[in-house]
Amino acid sequence: MIIKGILVSVLAPFENHIANGGEKLLGNASSIKRRPDGKVYVSGQMQRHVLFSAIKRLNEADENKGTTFVSNGDGITNQIENDLRADMGGFMHPSKGDYSGRRTAPLSVTPAVAMDKSEVGRDLLVRVKMDQSDDSKDQALATKEFSEYDLMHMNFFLDVSGLSISKAFTYENSFNIATNYFKHANDDERMRRVKLYLQGTRYMNDYASQARNAVSGEPQKVLIVFDPLLGRKASRYFTASELEQKNILAELDAKNAMYFLGDDQSEYSVHQAYSEALEFLNQENNILFDPSGNAKVQTFSKAFGNE
Repeated sequence: MIIKGILVSVLAPFENHIANGGEKLLGNASSIKRRPDGKVYVSGQMQRHVLFSAIKRLNEADENKGTTFVSNGDGITNQIENDLRADMGGFMHPSKGDYSGRRTAPLSVTPAVAMDKSEVGRDLLVRVKMDQSDDSKDQALATKEFSEYDLMHMNFFLDVSGLSISKAFTYENSFNIATNYFKHANDDERMRRVKLYLQGTRYMNDYASQARNAVSGEPQKVLIVFDPLLGRKASRYFTASELEQKNILAELDAKNAMYFLGDDQSEYSVHQAYSEALEFLNQENNILFDPSGNAKVQTFSKAFGNE
């Protein structure tokens, strides 16, 4: 199977959390992000942060990581050959003034949204006053909103055609007449990065307020889809009716996609789904789509004439 897209759709329970804080409401009252319908959500920016934090930890523990690393979100390089955030998350360097200063991310996410309307409470925070002298600061009090329980729905999608691959356009008289592809990692490294992405969606933990609250976004239910096309329709599987779910799976079967549906509340667990998905990737007849035609591997800087 030639894999062009990899979708991971997840349901994860969050308890007593402020996984993504909003604006200050009144004084020291910290709010939680909510949609107009009352459902708590976690922004796409936070979802990407948490995913790359998980990928970073997995990469650091991988004996085959070589010179690769995950840059900080405030200092993304253009070293696609080494920087996993630059490769999968893209970058924008406006000062470059040309194509080599930007990259469209092959990895995209949706915000995490509660399946039902959230019940939000408030927690009183007190800073213990130790200094009793007259010139000491007053007792510090603050309130923080939290959501009692949410089953959060989130999606992740990797466009394999852009993984470790860049493209440049050739123009003639203002018309685009050709597209050139540059490859920045070999096939083994591209597959390793796919596995890091897949496993990263399993260990989503670095949400807001982690100094006090151990919020876990690890899946209770998961749908993993290896698509020979670039379909994302299955991203709404967990929010669909029973009939629509049946039709979504039938459509995946019709286009010969491979999928794994795990549920920790059933005999086929999330762990089994991820394990079998990784075993599927290891099969020799499954390859990652390469629009470059297996071009020679070169650094991003060399491909765009910066070295």
